[in-house]
Amino acid sequence: MQHLPELAVSAYTSVSAVGRGCTPLHDALRGRLSGLRPNDFSTIPLPTWIGRVAGIEREPLPAEFAEWECRNNRLAWLGLQTDRFAERVAAARARYGAARIAVIVGTSTSSIGATEEAYARLQPDGQYPPDLRRPIVHTLHSLGDFVAHALGLAGICMTTATACSSSAKVFAQAQRLIALGLADAAVVGGVDTLCGSVLFGFNSLALVSSEPCRPFAVDRHGISLGEAAGFALLERRDTASEASVCLLGVGESSDAFHMSSPHPEGLGARRAVEAALNSARLAPADIDYINLHGTASDKNDAIEAQVVAEIFPARTRASSTKGWTGHTLGAAGILEAVITMLAIKEQLAPGTLNTRALDPVCGPQLRLGNESAPIRYAATHSFGFGGSNCVLIFGGPHARAA
Repeated sequence: MQHLPELAVSAYTSVSAVGRGCTPLHDALRGRLSGLRPNDFSTIPLPTWIGRVAGIEREPLPAEFAEWECRNNRLAWLGLQTDRFAERVAAARARYGAARIAVIVGTSTSSIGATEEAYARLQPDGQYPPDLRRPIVHTLHSLGDFVAHALGLAGICMTTATACSSSAKVFAQAQRLIALGLADAAVVGGVDTLCGSVLFGFNSLALVSSEPCRPFAVDRHGISLGEAAGFALLERRDTASEASVCLLGVGESSDAFHMSSPHPEGLGARRAVEAALNSARLAPADIDYINLHGTASDKNDAIEAQVVAEIFPARTRASSTKGWTGHTLGAAGILEAVITMLAIKEQLAPGTLNTRALDPVCGPQLRLGNESAPIRYAATHSFGFGGSNCVLIFGGPHARAA
């Protein structure tokens, strides 16, 4: 098997319900401070808890980006301005050229919230209201197009939508583009915002919890939806100016078993885990921490816990962090990749918030409390609807190079 290049992550950031940037995220994880709150987003009552990012409504896009104005792109802009991320991309653009940096972003709903508003305000002649007659915000590629323009990049630009694995799969796409010589670096990330289609769509599937989500709990009964933006700058290790963490391995698979349920034996999840380990040339025992998909839905948690218990040794620490942020759908992959990279940087394995008693199906890997421990290699799982699975493995700056 040909191994793709290991990549340096020379910058990363996120914005979620726990705050803007890596420092508030780390502080919330360490302090076990959840960002979930009672639903105050939907105008039609829906008793649930959400991970809402504060202040989006008060911060429109700069005038030069008015064509892309919508909630989702506002959140993307907040992410790009956090942790000096746009500044770091500008430095990379000066080194490589605007046409040699790819933009690959994941989203589940893109700017569908703007389309919902347009239909709610249809004119008597059936047309959208004048302020929403902007075609770019009614397409899935709205996010990718906006990010490329906001960063002044002119290279390959793609928007990926594979449900909840969307912004994990962007890492795999970037790795392939750089290996093929089609780009020298890549901005990867993902953004999803709350909207009616998300809240009531998941509620119609009986997946939404009326309380803060409890991943892997014996009494779990549904997800808490959230919104987030996250980005990372990927470069070859030999050309990156600096890096605190490296992307070592990627594993992908597709169950194609059911539209919303995983394979009952976890075959797709298992294949993704094994492919990621093979890609990174690591054994299960090498992995110190796993950030699990762990949505607090009944079937997904049970299958993921089974796969982890069967593959990894008892010493491996594993947890779900959705009790802090909620399930951020197409942004979950990048948000939890950032959490995984922070775990390596800070040598902190976060626990599983809100859960009091684990489901007996869970193995000894599942941890409830935070643990300060040596973390050299860490993985993150993203398992989406339709059985779209992606596992990423990261290592510290001194982890084995290819």
